[in-house]
Amino acid sequence: MTKFYWGNSVSSMQTEGGWDEGGKSLSVYDIRKATETLSDWHFANDNYHEFDQDLDLMQDLGMNMYRFSVSWSRVIKDGDGEVNEEGLAFYDRLVDGLIARGIEPMICLYHFDMPLHLAEEYDGFLSKKVCEDFIRYGKILVDHFSDRVKYWITFNEQNLYSQSFANTISGVMKKDFSLQDLYQITHNVMYCHAAFANYVHQNTDCKVGGMLAYAEVYPATSNPSNILMTNRFEEFMNNNLLDVFTYGKYSAAWLHFIKHNHLNVEMTENEMQEISRCRSDYLAFSYYQSAVLDSTKVPVGTAPNYYLDKGAAHNPYLRENEWHWSIDPQGFRDILNKLYLRYHLPVFPIENGLGLREEWDGEHEIQDDERIRYMRAHIEQMQAAMNEDGVEVLGYLGWGLIDILSSSGNMDKRYGVVYVNRTNHDLRDMKRVPKKSYHWLKQVIHSNGKML
Repeated sequence: MTKFYWGNSVSSMQTEGGWDEGGKSLSVYDIRKATETLSDWHFANDNYHEFDQDLDLMQDLGMNMYRFSVSWSRVIKDGDGEVNEEGLAFYDRLVDGLIARGIEPMICLYHFDMPLHLAEEYDGFLSKKVCEDFIRYGKILVDHFSDRVKYWITFNEQNLYSQSFANTISGVMKKDFSLQDLYQITHNVMYCHAAFANYVHQNTDCKVGGMLAYAEVYPATSNPSNILMTNRFEEFMNNNLLDVFTYGKYSAAWLHFIKHNHLNVEMTENEMQEISRCRSDYLAFSYYQSAVLDSTKVPVGTAPNYYLDKGAAHNPYLRENEWHWSIDPQGFRDILNKLYLRYHLPVFPIENGLGLREEWDGEHEIQDDERIRYMRAHIEQMQAAMNEDGVEVLGYLGWGLIDILSSSGNMDKRYGVVYVNRTNHDLRDMKRVPKKSYHWLKQVIHSNGKML
């Protein structure tokens, strides 16, 4: 029977700390200041010094995969300089520690943490130079780790580079960020992905796939305009990238939009050749919630990339968490089906979880029954997709299953089955404390999903 992967996903800046140690140069996160409600990024959960205790907890849970991101600025000085051997040595210790515990490592090359030098001097992924710097960085990593790391992801949630906040995650410092810039970033990032994926396939036996942040989007009503707009949003945000991941070609609708709107997007012959050769071994995605799109809220002439910014609506049929993220396990099943039935590649959900506000009293176990309900329902829908619908699923990785800073830097929004004893502004002792969901998840993994 093919191994099913049960595991955990994190990013470097949300876990590591050690922001100014071991020869690490600065990233855009290192200069972000704490606010009244958010932490800075200097310490995170101190995995730079203490990752062994977290790997021991994963091993006890029965996890057999850990997907983490490498900090570009930790292994390459300023992103385009010399290799920092001390940075590589840190990831060597992490990878070797995983393998020693029977946990398969998966590396993500980039999770929004642009080296500060490349952001300030070149505007990140708007720059063709930065694209070449990234490809160089990726080749250095795969040459170094391909003997031990067999699963790779280039960009975390790559479709976010097609959305309105793409500048903030791609290292763009300029203020006048335009629609043309957005489309240039979408292409530049895809070229980087393709060039790296092609290098992996040409030179190693490793597997590589593209990754999306996949939220199921429903039309608000049966109004044909809602349905048309929802389908168009899906084509531009998801299918366009999936078509490249799988077939090596952009969506005809996406290319026509560029031409029709006279967007001056530079796509060189070499870049398009790399893209044409792009293939994937699997399609990975994160899934947390679904959304609703109401076309009546969207101004005439709005680009599809901005539809959900303008037209998001509440779903009265779903429960939400405190941050208004809807809970929709059936949407998860539908996405698994859409991906597999359209592209016929193994699918891999590598982020899933529920953010909750939790506090530990120093004595009693945290009773996070809502998290158990959320994970149980999503795993059940995944199993239905596999057993009833015939979808080939490689595994199920939860997000941040040992509490980490949220994507905004908020330690109050916790995803873990293990509590980490720190707050936004008080590091305390960072003690790891298993929650009720830890013992439930351990039972699920050790039974390979039978004991839910």
